[in-house]
Amino acid sequence: MNYIKNIQLFLILLFISNQVTAVNINKVIFQESNRIVFDITAPVSYNIFSLSKPHRLVIDLRNTRLTKKKLQVPTEHAFVKNIRSAFRNTNDLRVVLDLKKSVRTKSFLLKPDKTAGNRLVIEINSRTASKTFKPKPIKKIKTNPKSLLFQHKVEKRDLVIAIDAGHGGIDSGAVGIGGTYEKSITLAIAKQLASLVSAQNGMRPVLIRNGDYFLKLKKRIKLAREYSADLFVSIHADAYPNDSNVGGSSVYMLSHRGATSEAATWLAKRENSADLIAGVSLTDKDELLAQVLFDLSQTKTLEASALVAQKVLNSLKLLHKNHSNRVQKAGFLVLRSPDIPSILVETGFISNSKEEQKLNNPRYRQSLAEAIFRGIRGYLASHDSSTLLVRR
Repeated sequence: MNYIKNIQLFLILLFISNQVTAVNINKVIFQESNRIVFDITAPVSYNIFSLSKPHRLVIDLRNTRLTKKKLQVPTEHAFVKNIRSAFRNTNDLRVVLDLKKSVRTKSFLLKPDKTAGNRLVIEINSRTASKTFKPKPIKKIKTNPKSLLFQHKVEKRDLVIAIDAGHGGIDSGAVGIGGTYEKSITLAIAKQLASLVSAQNGMRPVLIRNGDYFLKLKKRIKLAREYSADLFVSIHADAYPNDSNVGGSSVYMLSHRGATSEAATWLAKRENSADLIAGVSLTDKDELLAQVLFDLSQTKTLEASALVAQKVLNSLKLLHKNHSNRVQKAGFLVLRSPDIPSILVETGFISNSKEEQKLNNPRYRQSLAEAIFRGIRGYLASHDSSTLLVRR
């Protein structure tokens, strides 16, 4: 009798345990044209595989429940015709996507952040490779070790504009009320800006990120320096979760506090910083002289950053009301290149539903890209090319 009771108790406890640890799918969101997001209550163990004749994508989720029984696909979806689900092995859930064509997929789990909880993200793309914007190849310029600080001979070449699309890959950035990802907006504007730069004589673009993948902030700076960039422009879309009415563009440059912090970092690696100040090596300089030389270089960089930031801000003002009428200063890590004038443009507030709609409009994004480009061109036109802070 006790043996039977123990078995019954074990089964009851097992049942309760399964109920407690079960993952719930609160909703399934079809974002953009190729992203499906499962809003889940906890990280889930899952498996994805494809079937053909007809084309289907199968997602098996272990110990999972649907809180909403009916799932719907947006009308005229690029890849999915229908979505259905059924239980497997009592506790598991199978979700099947009926597809219009063969696809390749990428999936990953996202941890909770300020904008959303746990998520399973599935990206669907056509098996035919899509074309991506590729800037023209950049001619490498050799460093002249005998050149003096800001007095070196200027070689004629195209000015290189590094365009950095904020966020990417697992880092989606801010998410709008309608489900728009900041990383998608920034990449679209970056590509449009790159096209404008590419069409301008004497200028050449470099896309720091030209696809949906993750890049560390330090890596973005490193890539800009490897391409001998003369200007670094980082594109973002702001968010203010406490007030959905906040809107407008802002332009940032590096604060002096952030510059001081970065100077200490670079000076600690003097043996690797010979190209930071126009080819002058710091390895044979005493600490005080190295600091003075570096400060001179960085002051020039900050001055140039302030000038281009103001030009871009003035240009954006012609398009719409800016969030701030002054250039903002902050310690953004991505702006901390000591030898490249750098600015960060918050193109709008994705947390504002009206601005989210605008940012999803290709024509509006084009007008933003044109405004940023006018500011860059205005800055370059107001300075003789021989006086610009140009890396070699």
